[in-house]
Amino acid sequence: MKFGVLVFPGSNCDHDTHHVVEAIAQQPVTYLWHASEDLQGCDAILVPGGFAYGDYLRTGAIARFAPVMQSVKKFAANGGLVMGICNGFQILCEAALLPGALMRNAHQHYICKQTHLRTETADSPFTHALKQGQILQMPIGHMEGNYFCDADTLATLKKEDRIAFRYATPQGDINASANPNGSLENIAGVLNEGRNVLGLMPHPDRSSETLLGSADGLLLFQAMAESLTALAKH
Repeated sequence: MKFGVLVFPGSNCDHDTHHVVEAIAQQPVTYLWHASEDLQGCDAILVPGGFAYGDYLRTGAIARFAPVMQSVKKFAANGGLVMGICNGFQILCEAALLPGALMRNAHQHYICKQTHLRTETADSPFTHALKQGQILQMPIGHMEGNYFCDADTLATLKKEDRIAFRYATPQGDINASANPNGSLENIAGVLNEGRNVLGLMPHPDRSSETLLGSADGLLLFQAMAESLTALAKH
């Protein structure tokens, strides 16, 4: 198996993500340049955090048109695993690979701090190693992390069990005090209809080593690797 990490002008977490996959998860990984449509035979795509194209217009609005994203859309449509982290989540929403949008934080300030997440579903290639209700600790670092979708979309996400994570207290309570950015119903991550695309604002790439304060993020990368191994056996 091989992971691919996208690189846009302004990506600043591409090396962090590459490091986690290669050095910590110990899986083959390569960088994928934004101007190329070649995914180099990768089995999973990681869209990292940063400020793709300077976040001009809207976060992710220009990156969605990059040649590599046209290939990623086809890859995802064929069932390929795609995970977008922070700016990557914003890009996936702009590219219509995930529903909803990431708006400016409710208090209009950039946030960089540790958060706790409650796992809302274990039914995905990214979360199957977790238990529903399991609490994870991951940091956030964003100005536009306020997730929003319309009422019909929210109802569909709930009905189809596609809300992956919610911001929570360390005890697992979902309330306003645990919501760092104003996200609708504390939503921190969602899945697509096929459950093969995940977007989340918190950074698993910055929480995959205990030295950084938490290694909970590594669980997502390991789950992806296990999912790819299982697929290969079939």
